Parts: sequence; structure tokens; C-alpha cells
Amino acid sequence: MQLKFFSLSPLLTAISLALTLSGCQLTNNNTASEQVESNDTAAIETCGAIHTSEEELTECELANEGVFDVIHPNDDLLEDASELTAPAEVEAAVVITDVWERASAHFELPIPDDARVAAQRKWYLKHPEYMARVVKRAKPFLYYIVEEIEKREMPMELVLLPIVESAFDPFAYSHGRAAGMWQFIPGTGKRFGMEQTWWYDGRRDIIASTEGAMEYLTYLHKMFDGDWLHALAAYNSGEGRVLRAVRNNKRAGKPTDFWHLDLPRETRAYVPKLLALADILKNKAQYDFAWPEVENVAVIDVVDIGSQVDLAFAAELAGMTLKELHSLNPGFNRWATSPDGPHRLVLPLDKAETFSNALAKIDKKERLNWVRHTVKSGDSLIKIAKQYHTTVSVIKQVNELDGSMIRIGQAIMVPVALQELDNYSLSQDQRLARLQGGQSSTPKLRHTVKAGDTLWDLARKYKVSTRELAKWNGMAPGDMLHPGKTLVVKLEGKSKSGITKQLTYTVRNGDSLSRIASKFSVKVSDISKWNNLNAKRYLQPGQKLTLYVDVTRLSASG
Repeated sequence: MQLKFFSLSPLLTAISLALTLSGCQLTNNNTASEQVESNDTAAIETCGAIHTSEEELTECELANEGVFDVIHPNDDLLEDASELTAPAEVEAAVVITDVWERASAHFELPIPDDARVAAQRKWYLKHPEYMARVVKRAKPFLYYIVEEIEKREMPMELVLLPIVESAFDPFAYSHGRAAGMWQFIPGTGKRFGMEQTWWYDGRRDIIASTEGAMEYLTYLHKMFDGDWLHALAAYNSGEGRVLRAVRNNKRAGKPTDFWHLDLPRETRAYVPKLLALADILKNKAQYDFAWPEVENVAVIDVVDIGSQVDLAFAAELAGMTLKELHSLNPGFNRWATSPDGPHRLVLPLDKAETFSNALAKIDKKERLNWVRHTVKSGDSLIKIAKQYHTTVSVIKQVNELDGSMIRIGQAIMVPVALQELDNYSLSQDQRLARLQGGQSSTPKLRHTVKAGDTLWDLARKYKVSTRELAKWNGMAPGDMLHPGKTLVVKLEGKSKSGITKQLTYTVRNGDSLSRIASKFSVKVSDISKWNNLNAKRYLQPGQKLTLYVDVTRLSASG
């Protein structure tokens, strides 16, 4: 049986975005509180946009209680690795044919008769199409995750955690700075072995993040004396918060089980979501719920590659498209694997051996494309690295440079991408470009970050929320800005019914902001915002202004 790939259509609608949780492992109480509050509002607003009846609106808000938004920006780019199937000889030896059936047979966490669990269960039962989308995305990695949980003798319900966290999307991110299928924030990711560099982010790597999640959950289980519900709550909101809640209940003479703890709204909904899913899967016949099956066989293999390799070259060697390879290896940020490792690739099972044998015959230097760069006046290693989309450390290593000094006329070897960078559609740069330039009727302006800029300052300047500004640019509200970075700002105030065009206007003698605003039927404040102008300063003849103009209104006004 051959492995098959098909194009993946967009997997999540707006309703699935609103109903997916993000376990951010937050440890800062103030940050957690602020994020929960802002996301409560977002969830309610999303429910209002989707549902019209009072009953559906109430159900949606209950299901969303306190959750963080998780964004799935690349669904239309992901190849459908969900269609991976095992070779026929492997299938013949299988007794339990569905990996979900294998997992649910070992479920052990009790399901309480609790209103929060009932609310989550009711929503999932009413939306089977959501589970169909999630399971489709989980298929390539599900067997591997079940094996890892089984190996560590952990509760098999943990296989459901990526549904609650990210809907099994390794490219998902939340505005709490969490990323990947298991939704690790940067600090917790590093703490549990997930490297995060220019080349690579282990939080999105299926192997590294799954291993890290198992280690973190084991650590939390031990910390909370074997209480898995406490461990799960801590995975979501931080161990410090749960420890304090337990301690406070002890002092007050109250029960210290999860159901009696004073925890953030997100966490109070988080654990019931997992238990509701476990109950539905375990009793799907009773609930008459069509939980999609997944073959109980391995469909991927991990191959040691030994050195850095261009992803396009590796894909060609494996007989795959670049998107297919990158969708199985989402941890790599750029056009190549990281020079510092991990030196491995996840491949379809029936391609792994052939790929390994072919790669072994190729010298490590031939696994990348090279250019010979002659140093010119004004060149620096930083400038050269940026020009060729690599890093200074790689250039120094390749050319055996001890320092950063280079001289005019010096020849430097630089590794470069084999294909046009646009072809590496799942690289970090291309994902961001797609997010910022996505199709929308709302006009946008671009702001180049200057020293001292912060998201908060820019949000006030452009009269948007920090959360919106961060979302439009694939960031978290607390992220630092670096000079030179380009941010997209959506101009939500423009007419949606008209046709808005970006124009460049050259200031003439006698022009003023009010005169230009009147001429183009826009506001003075908008012109100032679009062009970073101080409204009190005079315009200069010849000065170029960017305007976003509704041309239908211009026609109507003559």
C-alpha cells in the first residue's frame, strides 16, 4: 500500500477557532489574569458573530468560558498528511484496528457528574464536524503519541490533550506566546528541552514537544502527589497558581480536589474539556457519536540525517513535495534544518529507508546549495547573512572565521536555499508574510518599527487593541519589538461596502491636511495615522502621502 497525499483544504472555521483551548503554562499571575480577561471578551464576541439563537449563544459562551484563542494560520498550506497509511504487511498483523479504540480501552480518569463537563460534552456532541477536522489533522502523529504515553505508563487520556490545546495543529499559536501542538510558552519549552533558535523551534517539533510534554506532565504529577487533575490544571495555568489554590483551601478548611479550587476561568473549563472528550470517546456508541477512526499502525518514521540539509533537497530525495515534508517537520523555521540540530527528519514510513540509503551516499557539503560571495565595501557578516537568509554563526563556521572582521575582496562561501524562498511556504518568514498579507477587504498600512516602539504605544497611536495588533502580525501582546521589523495595521474604520484603494498623493502649494481630507472624503486623523504625521506641523510641497480612499464615495461626490 502506497502512501497518498492530497491537498488540504482549510480545516478550521471561525467556530473551531473560538472553541479551542491554549494551555500556556503561565506562571505569572498578573499576565494570566489579563489574558483571560481579554480572551473572555473575544470568545463572547465570536459567539455572537456565529450564533443567532439565544440557546446556541448560551451554549457557545459556556463552552468558551475563559478560553484563550488559538490561531491556525496555515491550514490551507498544510498538505494532507492525514492520508498516510501503513504498508499492507503491517496492517495484517494488527488486532485492534483503531488507535482511538486502543487508547480508550485504557482510560482511567473518573468522569464526574459535573455541570462543566456536561456543558463541554454537549457542545462536542452537537458538533461532530469539528472532531472530524481535528482527527484528520492528528492522523500522522496519533499512533506515535499513543506509543509514547504507553511507554511511560501514563493515563491514556493524555492523548486527548492536543485536542484541548491546539486541535492537533503543530503550527497553532496563542497570544499568550504559546506555540505548537502541545502549546508551550518559550520559557517552559526551554525548561523541558525544546530549543528555540532562528533556524528551529522545538515547540512545534512533534518529537521534541511530545517528549517535553510527557516530561512536564510527569513532573507535575509527582509535584501534586499523584493527582492528575491537579497536574493538568497546572499544565494550563502554572504549578505555582495551583499550589497556592490548594494551600488556600487547606487553610480555609475546604476540599482541595480540582473541583473546589479557586482557579482562572480558563483552567476551570480546561480540565472538563478533556474529561468530556474522554467520556464521549469511551462511550461513543452510547452517545451515537461518529468519532473518526485512525488505523492502529505506525505511518511515520524518524530518520537520522547527521547534518544540516536543505528541505527542498531532502524532499526531492524522499520523493515528496516540499510542503509534504515540512508539514511532517513543522519545527524548522527556515529553508533548511538547523546547523546545530536536531539532525533528524520525520518521514512517511515507506519512504524512510530509501531516503536514508540515498542520503548516506551524498557528502554533507552537497546537502546544501552554495554561493561564493566576494566582500564589497560596506559588507559585514550581518549584512551578508541577511542577504542570503542565513546566520552569522553559520558563515563563520563554514569559513573558519574566528572573529567578525572581513576584508574587501575576500571570498566567503555561503549556504543558500536551493529554491526560491516563496516555495518554502511553511517557513517562518513565509507564514508571517501570508498572515500579514492575507486576503481581506479591509485595507492595511505597514509600520516600520523604530527604536523605542512598543505594541502598546503603536496600538494607542493607530487606535486598535494590542491584542489585535499582535494577532495581525503573529505575535503575543507582550513581545518585544525590534527596530526594522514591519508591522501590518488593519484600517478597520474604512467602508466595507465601497472599493478602497491605496493612493499616493503629492502635496501641492497651499495644501493642508483638512483640504486633502475634504478632497478625498477621509478624516484628518486618518491621514495623520497613515503617514505618521504630527497634525500640528505644516505640510511641505512635494511631500508624498499615502491615502486609503473609497473610490465609490469619490465618484458619488464628483
